[in-house]
Amino acid sequence: MKTFVIILFFLLQSQAGLTQGMVTTYEGKSIDSKILNQPVKYSVILPKDYYKNEKKYPVVYLLHGLGGYDYTWLEYGRLSQHIDEAVNKKEIQPMIYVMPEGYRTYYVNDYYGKFLYQDMFVKELVPFIDANYRTIRDKEHRATVGFSMGGFGALILPLKHPEVFSVCVPLSISIRTDDQYMTEDQTEWDEQWGKLFGGVGLSGKERITKYYKENSPFHLLNKANLKQFKDLKIFIDNGDDEQTLSKSNEALHILMRDLNINHEFRVRNGGHTFEYWRGSLTNGLNFIDDAFNKKTYRGDANDLSSDISNVLSLNPNLINNDEYEILLPEDYNNSLRYYPVIYFMGKFDTSTKSIISNKVISEIKENKLPPIISVFIDTDAKTSFDSIILNVKKNYRIRDGRRFQSLIGFKEGGSKALNYLIKNNDFTSCTVFDADIDIELLKSLTEDKIKSLKNTWFFISTTDKSKNYNSNGLTHIIFKEKQIYHEYRVDQGDGNTNWFLKELSGALDFSQRKIHY
Repeated sequence: MKTFVIILFFLLQSQAGLTQGMVTTYEGKSIDSKILNQPVKYSVILPKDYYKNEKKYPVVYLLHGLGGYDYTWLEYGRLSQHIDEAVNKKEIQPMIYVMPEGYRTYYVNDYYGKFLYQDMFVKELVPFIDANYRTIRDKEHRATVGFSMGGFGALILPLKHPEVFSVCVPLSISIRTDDQYMTEDQTEWDEQWGKLFGGVGLSGKERITKYYKENSPFHLLNKANLKQFKDLKIFIDNGDDEQTLSKSNEALHILMRDLNINHEFRVRNGGHTFEYWRGSLTNGLNFIDDAFNKKTYRGDANDLSSDISNVLSLNPNLINNDEYEILLPEDYNNSLRYYPVIYFMGKFDTSTKSIISNKVISEIKENKLPPIISVFIDTDAKTSFDSIILNVKKNYRIRDGRRFQSLIGFKEGGSKALNYLIKNNDFTSCTVFDADIDIELLKSLTEDKIKSLKNTWFFISTTDKSKNYNSNGLTHIIFKEKQIYHEYRVDQGDGNTNWFLKELSGALDFSQRKIHY
């Protein structure tokens, strides 16, 4: 009997250990709404020590997409698991998370006044949560997060009610530009947007109703309204594989940059999936936590800020050929084989070329990259790019065929690389970093040129604070519209040389994937 008691004791201790640190989650609770004349479901996550103290907590409202439910963030977003880990690691403070049922409302009042969802949210739900849970009852401690339709809600609620919310993290915002609304399929328009913004049966410019303008971020964000949004903290995240939303989210970022509205903007690899949105939680909740604590945003947790100091002291054997320098594979002089070539274009000083060279050497040794020849071309070179390419092919064993030639350009080098490729499409891939891209050249592409460019993979990478935000964003939109394959990234920062070097591994991987596609 004594042995049984001891075993039971340890079993209970083990079970307690498994649940230690877990948040408390309630699903399917409801609020009786007088405004909507019906109950509205919500789920809530409370901090692990909520019932052990009298502390008050900030509140994050998480909004689901079209067709979702109050449990969507719990089930598909795996929110409780993420919060457990982040709080236990002390990355974010304990907070209360509220997930209301959003139906198909886009979190606004409908045009016809039949379902005043936003009124319910602001006038009933928020006060109800404050009255029934120990919240910090001010806008500085309320935030919104949402994906797709919920991304629209996460942005529109603070824009319409900056007195209630001070922070928002809209993900893959289901938003449309005026042009997109005017050309929307009539059935789609009537079933969704017409009911919300007024204009069922309308087409073209008639769809841009007064009520629509009152609920569109593209119209709410203007020079006359900037003061009321100056304290709002915004973090937008959108995948480069999105379709319609690529254009609209990019256009919103460009508008906000043009208006000098401070915000964070990211574009990562991915599309309209929970895998993408789960990947947004770390930076999104870190952003919210810092805002609640009145701190400057700490920066992205998934920033590729690998240590590059370990290659600074290495001195690769670069061969100087007047207008360019070349790095040969280690086995070049001991073989008779031919090699792919990557041309690096930019204003690279000796240290930068050393870092790039050693990164190439390292990745070849680790079998992340095939043995390649690397050619460095300064953007101020007096010799034409054509002549340099001919010289390289004449003097070195370059494998024949466009498949085995790639371009990587940084800033001005990226601009020249892209322009050259458009005129002479002899490359299998082209990666440009923070380039001032010639948009008029892209707009003037003929059908034959577009068809030719579809044989090339493009990688466009920039930062959300870059001065080249407009041309890079428009390139993404144009390539989408013309169905030219590309990947697109927007990271944090201002696009300096260190950023380029940190992103270099991704560019090399992109190039080798196309070489061996």
